[in-house]
Amino acid sequence: MPSSNEDFGIYVHWPFCKAKCPYCDFNSHVRHHEVDAMSFAKALTAELKWFADITPGRKVSSIFFGGGTPSLMPPMAVSEVIDQIAQLWPVADTVEITLEANPTSVEAENFRGYRTAGVNRVSVGVQALNENDLKALGRQHTPDEALKAFRLAAKVFPRVSFDMIYARPQQTLDAWRDELTRALGEQEGHMSLYQLTIEPGTVYFDLHAKGALIVPDEDRATDLFDLTQALTEKHGLSAYEVSNHASEGQESRHNLLYWRYGEYVGVGPGAHARIADGNNRRAIVMEKYPETWRKLVNEKGQGIAEDNLVPPVDQASEYLIMGLRVSDGIDLARYENLKGQPMDSTMIDGLKSLGLVKQEGQRLMATTQGRRLLNAVISELAN
Repeated sequence: MPSSNEDFGIYVHWPFCKAKCPYCDFNSHVRHHEVDAMSFAKALTAELKWFADITPGRKVSSIFFGGGTPSLMPPMAVSEVIDQIAQLWPVADTVEITLEANPTSVEAENFRGYRTAGVNRVSVGVQALNENDLKALGRQHTPDEALKAFRLAAKVFPRVSFDMIYARPQQTLDAWRDELTRALGEQEGHMSLYQLTIEPGTVYFDLHAKGALIVPDEDRATDLFDLTQALTEKHGLSAYEVSNHASEGQESRHNLLYWRYGEYVGVGPGAHARIADGNNRRAIVMEKYPETWRKLVNEKGQGIAEDNLVPPVDQASEYLIMGLRVSDGIDLARYENLKGQPMDSTMIDGLKSLGLVKQEGQRLMATTQGRRLLNAVISELAN
């Protein structure tokens, strides 16, 4: 895994989708007319210029195109953004440039166009290999189409991720075992395997509240989690984060930057940024509505909706929440430096005795059992 907090990442948000999935609470928007993609690309490059002025001396280690559906971006737009980044900051020779792709929105021509633009890693949102579940999730592809797209991505890009959702309505252990085993036979070193969560503001939330959507209970969800850990480990994919599994060297460097509490710029509608400002951090959030964001950028060079300072004591809490998600945990000395006091050793010892955390030198990590109860573990340690 790459090291510590010296890495610097850039997140690029493309907010448009062909359809809104019923479980999705991301900042995504459907337009029933053609989007002027290049005008949004121009706004992204303008916002990057604004961020470059407040981040001198950084070297870009990773770039991530998320959404929405970034694979709806014309390759020319992706190229313009990447070229602008290279003009504004030094870029590491080993830079990781990831683009999220939906199997329905990608074609061979676009994949090759993204590769030419500089993208070297694609995260393919397969989500399920069961036709009925794909329809229930609002996905617009079949299992065969998803596998075809993933295999194509694996030929074009040096690195690919196979992304799925489990703990879906009515899902059984046997069904997930068969489905995940099939996916493990296709993966190329990285899988993102997320438990379905019912988020406020989504169609699934409303259906669940009415009793019209039944998802696995806590015990069944835990069984599905355990099965996921066992099968991925058996196939040589370590759980380097709660929902992410990789063979050695295939971890997502950009996401590790988040979890290790590094600095990052975020451009595009609804994007977030965390930038060092003395001992504080600037927590910047962009306007969510795409056309309003573009108008603000055209007028002011940036589309900021919120810009707040995060003092060290609050940074300690953010570091704890993010850092315990990854297998190598947090650095207790860094936590103490931010918090202004050491973590309660009695609390640590109590969680150790329950088998929920372990310690190696100055590093504190959640165990597999601790990851099942991560929110509770974090709550205890944050006191």
